[in-house]
Amino acid sequence: MKVRIGPYRKNRAEHVEIEPHDTWSMDHTLAMIIHPMLVQLKETTHGYPASLTEQEWNEILDEMIWAFEQKCKDDWQDNYYGPYKENLDIPLGGHFEWVDHDGMRKHQERMTAGFKLFGEYYESLWD
Repeated sequence: MKVRIGPYRKNRAEHVEIEPHDTWSMDHTLAMIIHPMLVQLKETTHGYPASLTEQEWNEILDEMIWAFEQKCKDDWQDNYYGPYKENLDIPLGGHFEWVDHDGMRKHQERMTAGFKLFGEYYESLWD
């Protein structure tokens, strides 16, 4: 993906070039753009939605930032798998000693909640 964005003004995206691989995992591609923008917004913000307190807005931003940070990782699920035991007697045989399905589910639910907050407050993402 190549994007050239000029200074803030109407129609400021001067050129956007999308490659086929950008949409193979579009959620991941967009997360790599959204995450640093949310971090910068939190660092430089001068306000918050009128329906929230500053603390509530910061907590919401933190949840969105966390969710998109996790989406940028290719290996967040690795923490929920124990050591792999190979079985050489069976082709491609083996298993993990343990899998924390509950922990993985809760992690994914928190990510999903952060993405929902992003959608809910999309029009409030300005400084």
